[in-house]
Amino acid sequence: MALDVSREARATQDPRAAPRVVLSRAVLSRALAVPLVISVVVLLPGYVLTQPGPGLRDTGFWLQLALTCYAGGRLCAMVLSRRRRLVQGAFWLFGYVAMGVAPLAQEVIGQVPTPVVGTRSDTVLAISLTLVGCVAYDVGALAARFQPPDRLRRPRPQAQVARQRLWLLILLAYAGSALCIVELGGPAVFFTSRQNISETVQASGLTGAGGDSHVGSAFIRGFGTVPALLALLILLRWMTTSRRARRNLPALVALGGLVVINVIVNNPVSNPRYWFLTVVFSILFTAFPRSPAVYRTALVGGVVAALLLFPFLDRFRYDSGGYHPVQSTSVLDPLTIKDYDQVGMFANTLTYVESGTGHTHGRQLAADVFFFVPRSVWHGKPLDSGVLVGRWMGMTNTNLSSPLWAELWLDFGPLGMTGGFLLLGYACSRIDIRYARRTSEGSRPGTLAAVVVPMAAGYSFILLRGPLLQAAGRIGIALLCLALVATFTRNPRRTLR
Repeated sequence: MALDVSREARATQDPRAAPRVVLSRAVLSRALAVPLVISVVVLLPGYVLTQPGPGLRDTGFWLQLALTCYAGGRLCAMVLSRRRRLVQGAFWLFGYVAMGVAPLAQEVIGQVPTPVVGTRSDTVLAISLTLVGCVAYDVGALAARFQPPDRLRRPRPQAQVARQRLWLLILLAYAGSALCIVELGGPAVFFTSRQNISETVQASGLTGAGGDSHVGSAFIRGFGTVPALLALLILLRWMTTSRRARRNLPALVALGGLVVINVIVNNPVSNPRYWFLTVVFSILFTAFPRSPAVYRTALVGGVVAALLLFPFLDRFRYDSGGYHPVQSTSVLDPLTIKDYDQVGMFANTLTYVESGTGHTHGRQLAADVFFFVPRSVWHGKPLDSGVLVGRWMGMTNTNLSSPLWAELWLDFGPLGMTGGFLLLGYACSRIDIRYARRTSEGSRPGTLAAVVVPMAAGYSFILLRGPLLQAAGRIGIALLCLALVATFTRNPRRTLR
């Protein structure tokens, strides 16, 4: 109803119609705000606190409760914001679930997914630093709001998708996915389990001599999945914003083929859950870039899915013989025995640094940037941070997380971590502001930000969880694909229309 009144006001230029729009939106925001804030900030943490368990009620516990409520409040602010803040919303969704509610449940029940080898003081310090990083992120985002708006500056060329180059990306997507499917043994293997795919990769020799280098397999899988997703998103954006595109038969045929390819290579059976979450976020916000209902539903639904469904979605990680279903008597049990080890691994990283190894002063970040250099060429190339700390702990399974807080601490210490989150908050806020402008009514179909930002928001879950070295491969391939199709111009005639 509010949308209809808004259109009427623009059509008739009747100033009396505008206040009715503002009033209806304000009432809607208040009606949504009260139950949302109570549920996220009060009821859910309160339910966790009522669960029985031998957990300590010490300083670490109260800091974790404060972190949960702070992240929950910020998530509510993102949901209720008039402007769709995709990247910031993803940050606070991860912060609330993975760094807030799940560790709070572990504190109450007294059980953690990964052993914490240090003293209790290291865990308390990890929780404190996590809260510091969240506050620094907020300060950086607030500083970005005082940036002069773009219209006061000299207009800059916008990144657009060139029509001719788009077909090159589509050809690359088809070729890369076809190579990936052939190398891994055909389409059927993508619907079995990730364990079968890993065994196929080992048998094919893509991991290199001795299986120590995974650069070859990472490139095969990266070029098989990333170009297919990007080409699908760009075509989807073109179709939803251009009537001419919906009458373009070659584009429709290419879109249909890309849908089939993505079902094969980017399905939840053969891919990590965080990557499939990236796929879902990207498609959802590319198809509905201006829908407040979709944006709010995605963030609120993300909390429910992360707490109730996400721990059970690794059914396809192993085959039937290696799969062990979650045995739980409480809804909180999966939060203590599965994926949410981020705060514990941050504490282990603090202990690792304090044990005498010290900070790496950027060596880990250098390995992330130059991920494509194989270890046979770069002797002494750093391991990803999760494996590095896991081996030091003596863990047999080193597939461990290394949240961004731990990555920055390991490389640069407390000042570097705080400064990193200040810059991250500033950058995310600026990205969200420009995304809102690039997807406003009347925006060009070829605006690249309308595709890149949703994908970045989804992929931020992987970056925040870490390790960064594992996440760097797909970023590098995505940048190559974007460079292939991007052109910076003020003239839209040669871009998508």
